[in-house]
Amino acid sequence: MRILVLCTGNSCRSQMAQGYLQHYAGNRAEVYSAGVETHGVHPLAIAVMQEDGIDIGHHTSNNVDAYREIAFDHVITVCDNAREACPVFPSHAAKHHHNFNDPANVTGTEEDVMNAFRNVRGEIKSYCRVFVEEHVLVL
Repeated sequence: MRILVLCTGNSCRSQMAQGYLQHYAGNRAEVYSAGVETHGVHPLAIAVMQEDGIDIGHHTSNNVDAYREIAFDHVITVCDNAREACPVFPSHAAKHHHNFNDPANVTGTEEDVMNAFRNVRGEIKSYCRVFVEEHVLVL
């Protein structure tokens, strides 16, 4: 099974989702992430995932065009902008959408920003666990 996670910049939300989906799916799925744009993997996304034992430090930020030829089973958009920018992904994949707030847009103290990343991480973790239970482990 192949899963693609799409976001705006492929720096935070889609990267975290890729990490959790791969963690929960194990060898039952190949998980990719991409963005409408590429902003590089955000260092705080790497840090908060590491806090939870998931290493995404080796991930790269990729443009969705790099994956046009791959036959995905599921495409998940994790922000409204990605869903609007890629309303028609050339695939027979099942489409899923959940809008997560972008923690990279949070301003304030270092603690405020880290808490925003941790909150979004928790939401993404829960979503990914349920997604894998409902769409990957049922096979």
